[in-house]
Amino acid sequence: MPGHKRNELSTPMKGAFRCDITEIDGYDNLHDETGIILEAEERANKLYGADKTYFLVNGSTSGVLAAISAAVSKNGKILAARGSHKSFYHAVYLRNLNVKYLPYKQIEGLNIPDSFSADDIEHNIDDTIEAVFITSPTYEGICSDIRKISEICHRRGIPLIVDAAHGAHFGLGTNGTQDTMFNKEKEANEASAEAGYISVPENAVSQGADIVIHSVHKTLPSMTQTALIHVSGDLIDRARLKRFLRIYQSSSPSYVLMSSIDLCIKEMEENGNSYIENLLKFRNRIQRKTSDCKVLKVIGKNVIDDPSKVLVSVQDSTMTGEQLYDILREEYGLQLEMAGENTVLAIITGWDKEEGINRFINALTEIDKGLSVVKDNRVSHKISFIPPRKMNICDAWDADSEFVPFSDAENRIAAEFVNLYPPGIPVIVPGEVYTKEIIDTVKSYLDQGLNVQGIEKKEGFLCVRQK
Repeated sequence: MPGHKRNELSTPMKGAFRCDITEIDGYDNLHDETGIILEAEERANKLYGADKTYFLVNGSTSGVLAAISAAVSKNGKILAARGSHKSFYHAVYLRNLNVKYLPYKQIEGLNIPDSFSADDIEHNIDDTIEAVFITSPTYEGICSDIRKISEICHRRGIPLIVDAAHGAHFGLGTNGTQDTMFNKEKEANEASAEAGYISVPENAVSQGADIVIHSVHKTLPSMTQTALIHVSGDLIDRARLKRFLRIYQSSSPSYVLMSSIDLCIKEMEENGNSYIENLLKFRNRIQRKTSDCKVLKVIGKNVIDDPSKVLVSVQDSTMTGEQLYDILREEYGLQLEMAGENTVLAIITGWDKEEGINRFINALTEIDKGLSVVKDNRVSHKISFIPPRKMNICDAWDADSEFVPFSDAENRIAAEFVNLYPPGIPVIVPGEVYTKEIIDTVKSYLDQGLNVQGIEKKEGFLCVRQK
């Protein structure tokens, strides 16, 4: 194996196939690394500063699955935010876990998940909790107080797992940034105190988290599906974590993907400072050049901690996020990351090009000129409640289900997740009970043309079959 035998004539993907091998002599084994893969993992570990780092070729998803499985006993209990990635819920399902949710926190007007403080954890943690799971940064680039949250967890002997999939660039380039760019008077004058990012946030590894998962492909130059999982301290059984990594990852890991991770790490070792410099320069330019826009607002560092995330609000206009997203893609050739109800999200990195950044700025300023400020009379779609629960996720998702129209769904038990996407936070999860408020909320989303996932024929829900 592999069947293409690295024959470049076997496929149009000549470059990839030329370097695609399997576990042959001298090339180590991801699941029992002792040679070049171990050396590559140690190189990545040196960059991030954990006790141990492992390569992930099944994405951050496999890291989340392995982390939760290793940290929480089967049928155990975990404290987490409602807005966690779906891989969190998949781990809960596979391990038949109970979830205690942190309080709903969203930023008014933007309707995006907010960060969590140490007090949020302190007020919700109890002796039944075996681990805490936090997403930081969020998809939109907002960070929680990982250092203080870590301290609270460790006082109780509980591990903290941080899904930092979007934060692989955190902690990089700090020295180079401060020495070469933002100590210069010219740059200090150009970037106002309100608008100027002078560094990327601190890495969750250095802030004391026990397990941190990074998607290196999201903001760093690595191939899709590549990620890292870091473990520190003695609260996580390393052998148990390794067992679950073997379970949740392919037994035939891609050497193309592993090579991509290693080359990415080497690139950051050698050129991480300039990479972060470019990111900060681009981000501050966007903030500065769009500051005179009357309607479209680029949300600054007073809300967004991660300079790679450019969140644009259309709240003061009749335009929706979906409309702005489509205009930027169809008329300006700019593919953004996500469209929300009244926001759009772009991701920039140190590998963006000057031309693309300038085109993005020009597009926003040009579109803004054609808009008028109006009072926002749209109904906010903030979901601030968690439905009552009758069954755990595992039992409800495995139960026989049946279609139930909206009119008959009150007091029925959900058999499927229902999400408003974006941002993908569950309106209800399997095992929870449909209330009138939930049903009316979902129907209002549909009436306004929003993307609701997990409903049937736009007429009802999948519910646990009644006996």
